[in-house]
Amino acid sequence: MKIDVLPIPDPKPRIEDESQLVFGKQFTDRMFLMEYTTGQGWHSARIQPYGPFSMDPAAMVLHYAQEIFEGLKAFRRDDGSVALFRPADNVARFNRSARRMCMPEVDEAFFLDAIRQLVALEADWVPRSPGTSLYIRPTMIATEPMLGVRPADQYSCYVILSPVGAYYKGGLAPVKIWISDHYVRAAHGGTGEVKTGGNYAASLYAAREAAGQGYDQVLWLDAKNRQHVEEVGSMNMCFIYDGRLVTSPLHGTILDGITRRSILSLAQQMGLEVEERALAVDEIFAGIESGRLTEAFGTGTAVVVSPVGQFTYQGKTALLGDGKTTGEITRKLYDTLTGIQYGRLPDTQGWVVEI
Repeated sequence: MKIDVLPIPDPKPRIEDESQLVFGKQFTDRMFLMEYTTGQGWHSARIQPYGPFSMDPAAMVLHYAQEIFEGLKAFRRDDGSVALFRPADNVARFNRSARRMCMPEVDEAFFLDAIRQLVALEADWVPRSPGTSLYIRPTMIATEPMLGVRPADQYSCYVILSPVGAYYKGGLAPVKIWISDHYVRAAHGGTGEVKTGGNYAASLYAAREAAGQGYDQVLWLDAKNRQHVEEVGSMNMCFIYDGRLVTSPLHGTILDGITRRSILSLAQQMGLEVEERALAVDEIFAGIESGRLTEAFGTGTAVVVSPVGQFTYQGKTALLGDGKTTGEITRKLYDTLTGIQYGRLPDTQGWVVEI
C-alpha cells in the first residue's frame, strides 16, 4: 500500500521556548491516517495535515469502546539526529491489543515505516532541550455507524505527534503512592494487559480520590484477594528487595511495558538479580521497616523511571529513606536508559532506530 503525502497549507509556528512544553497539549503539522473496511482491508493510507476528522454519532467506538493505542517517543540526540526507541516492540504490542479487542491487525513492517516517514517529515518538531522528546501516539478506533454489540466492520488507524517537555522539570523527584484496598484495575481474563482506553477511564475515579488526599499515583492490588501488587496507573512497578529487583509477573492483568522490559534487561546487565513474582502489600511495609526494601520506582514511556518516596495503605504510611531522595539503583537505571535514548551511551541491544 502506497502512502500519499498531502501538502500542508498553513504550517504552525514552532514553539520557541521549549520550557513551556507540556505533555500532550501541542501537536505537529501532520498526522498519518488509514481506513479499514471488512472485505477490502486497510486502504487510503496518507500523511495529511493534522486536524479534526468527521465521525458518525453512531460510530461504534463511542458506544462500545473498541479502541486501542500506543505510546512511544522520538529523541533528539546529542549529534542532532533523531531516533526512535524500540518502535517495533510498540507496533507488535499494538497488534496484540487489536487481537484482544477483535480489531484488524496492521502490517507491522508497513506501520513501522509509516511512523518513520511521519517522524522524518516532522523532524523539526523534535525539541532539542535536555529531557524533551516527541511523543508518538498510534491509535485505532471503530468507526462503523452501528448500534449493536459486535466487532465493527470499519476502522480508522492514525498516528499523531506531540512535542513534550522534560517530565521532571526540577530533577528526578520521588512520588507519593496511595495503595487502593477497594478499587481494582483489572482481573484475570479481562483486558488488563491491553492498551485500551477503557482501562484508563476505569482508573480515573480512584486517581482523583488519591489526588484529593495529596497523592501522586494509585497502586492497584490484585482483584481476587486485594493482596498482591500489580501496577500503578500508567506505570509498571519495580522494587529493590533484598538487593534484587522484584516486579509483578505478566499474567494478563498488567501491561507488558516496553520501558519495563528495558529496565529489567539493564538491571541484569548491572548484575542485579531480577525476580518476577507477586509482592504482597504487607511485604512493602514490613520490608521498609526491616530495611529489606530499599527502593521502589515505576516505569513507563512518559516518565521513564519514577522513584517512589512513600506508600500509604489503610491509613498507614511508610517512607523510603527520607521520602525525598532518589535511590542509587533507581538513579543509575534512569541515567542509563535515558543515556541510550539520547545517544549519550552506546546502544548494545539494538533498541535505537535512527530516522
